[in-house]
Amino acid sequence: MTDISRIKAIIFDLDGTLLYTLEDLKISVNYVLEKHGMPERTLEEIRIFVGNGIRKTLERAAVPGTSQEEIDKMYEEFGVHYSEHCLDNTAPYDGIDEMLKSLYDKGYKLAIVSNKYDPAVKELNEKFFSSYINVAIGETPAIRKKPAPDTAITAMKELGVTPDEAIYVGDSDVDIQTAANAGLPCISITWGFRDREFLLEHGATTILDTPAEVAGKF
Repeated sequence: MTDISRIKAIIFDLDGTLLYTLEDLKISVNYVLEKHGMPERTLEEIRIFVGNGIRKTLERAAVPGTSQEEIDKMYEEFGVHYSEHCLDNTAPYDGIDEMLKSLYDKGYKLAIVSNKYDPAVKELNEKFFSSYINVAIGETPAIRKKPAPDTAITAMKELGVTPDEAIYVGDSDVDIQTAANAGLPCISITWGFRDREFLLEHGATTILDTPAEVAGKF
């Protein structure tokens, strides 16, 4: 059982936890697929494909047997398109702003870690959450993607806290694994890209259903 009284920092996943980003991800993935003569994917397919970084999402969305050279090209094209359109339909989930304000006002240090491109993570944080969050870390060549612990460890260093002073909040199996690899307790949430049954099957121990429940936990 996590001793909440020792927690000084809360590290959040981004997509599916703080932000609804699925529509813009779908549009950019389908833009690339169409450009390469491949069938488009539905919103529900994209929901299943995301979580392990954009390259893996594209590998899952592309037709079987697509070469790594073509995936590399698709990855580059996705980056250009998504950087121009990542704010078209993206917005915080209901109650997120109130949750972050509550936690911030209570004195908690807050951070974002994501498998999204680092520039996009920082842009989205600046757009939506900069009043409460000033540490936002995404995918770079120097930092391994989740579920490797690198982004969470980097966030803790920037926040000036140790693993026994931090907790992780996310919506997926990747987040559960990331928290475990970083030595952090994990709160799993159900308003994002994965449901309660899926989270339980993948080792979730604490599951909350609303941002208000997360705020009330602390």
